[in-house]
Amino acid sequence: MNPAGEQLRDSHSESEAGRGRRNQRVGNPRRRHEQNPDIRLSKALSYALRHGAASLGLQMGADGFLYLDEMLCHPQFHSYTQEDVLRVVETNSKKRFAVRPHPIDGRLQIRANQGHSIQVSDLELVPIEDGPECPETAVHGTYLRHWPSIRARGLCCMSRMHIHLAPGLPTEHEVISGMRKDCDLAIFINLQKAVSGRQLPI
Repeated sequence: MNPAGEQLRDSHSESEAGRGRRNQRVGNPRRRHEQNPDIRLSKALSYALRHGAASLGLQMGADGFLYLDEMLCHPQFHSYTQEDVLRVVETNSKKRFAVRPHPIDGRLQIRANQGHSIQVSDLELVPIEDGPECPETAVHGTYLRHWPSIRARGLCCMSRMHIHLAPGLPTEHEVISGMRKDCDLAIFINLQKAVSGRQLPI
């Protein structure tokens, strides 16, 4: 038996294993690159329309709309067409975006319907107010990893402008907004107590 040979074979095996691990790591960005183009476009739209219009140099109105043709000239969107954007807007299950012709010049404009970290007026959101029209409960979808913080401090807007609530779970009554499909924690809120200012136990 040759100890040196044993060591050589072991080193060779470790080297092969190392290359295998490196190949696995190298493979991850490729899988991300191969992500569905419509998903990539939806994520890019979400960032630009909810958070990053100013940093991207895009002119956004106080109502959150910006011109679609100007956005498509930006390097981040130059590989997409107007048809691509309209398809993503139409097929998005959460109805995250809205498109309209400008009321004066007729050019198409686009905005995000919710989730902004910047102040936007005239969003089509329904404020929760006390009164006979106030629903009994609403649901906030989140993730179990956030539960310790929520339990300690309650629900917070964080970097967003609003806390979004849904009238039910995503599988109920055509609910299309308020939580992601992969949420693993649903927090049910007694709205009548919440809007009356009474502290709710968690």
